[in-house]
Amino acid sequence: MRTTGTGRALAALVALVAVSGCTAQAVDAHGKTPSAVKTDRSRTPTSTSTSTSEDDKQGDTSPSAASKVLWSRGDRGTDVREVQARLHQVAWLIPAPTGTYDSPTVAAVKGFQGRRGLPRTGELDAVTWERLRRMTHKPASWELYPYGGQPAARPDPRCMTGRVLCVSKTSRTLRWMIDGKTVSEMDVRFGSQYTPTREGVFSVYFKSRHHVSTIYHTAMPYAMFFSGGQAVHYSADFAARGYYGASHGCVNVRDEGKIAALFAQVRSGDKVVVYW
Repeated sequence: MRTTGTGRALAALVALVAVSGCTAQAVDAHGKTPSAVKTDRSRTPTSTSTSTSEDDKQGDTSPSAASKVLWSRGDRGTDVREVQARLHQVAWLIPAPTGTYDSPTVAAVKGFQGRRGLPRTGELDAVTWERLRRMTHKPASWELYPYGGQPAARPDPRCMTGRVLCVSKTSRTLRWMIDGKTVSEMDVRFGSQYTPTREGVFSVYFKSRHHVSTIYHTAMPYAMFFSGGQAVHYSADFAARGYYGASHGCVNVRDEGKIAALFAQVRSGDKVVVYW
């Protein structure tokens, strides 16, 4: 049976949608990541130190006098988030950074101090901070916000007109914008360095509420396809594992409630801008 030109084009589009899709994949914690979130170092020592690969020995040099306290219980901010991320790197703090110097942080600092023969105050003083800095590396963005929550980046100029899914790879956020005004924001993650999410200006060409990838046999709820097999969709893996995983090129959304509302508002033809 012969197929007309129009029939062949339709068949190609159906085939593309059928095989399109992406799912979560593990990524190396030391792999390529966006630039780290800047933090305020106004209250920290100005000396520069390098990371070491081995733990300090117990009973190492102790301060001869009380050291200036930099952060303590109840403090909040990006500085505290960095302290928590560094404590996580040396396995003293298991929970993800919150930006609040809470009880788990106090306990982690006490343990870190005790292991090094420092006074177990639970307060992050200058000596403890310098020791922690030497043993760790500056946290990347995904380490500071492993489960999302970064402040949204400034919208790209191409997002300022019309109906736009404005996706920032720098802050790992999606803004749903209409005529230059932000309607909603949500955390997103992308493909790994080997399966990157494409950057540029696209448009939503197909929506599928209950889509399932025929390549990876994984669910892609609320899928909004914008470039070949790449789509914006909800990811249960992102919700569970945070940035410790990645997609195969899709834009994963962590909050199911937010993407459900977004899916109901987005129309075919709406613009998608993916940028750094």
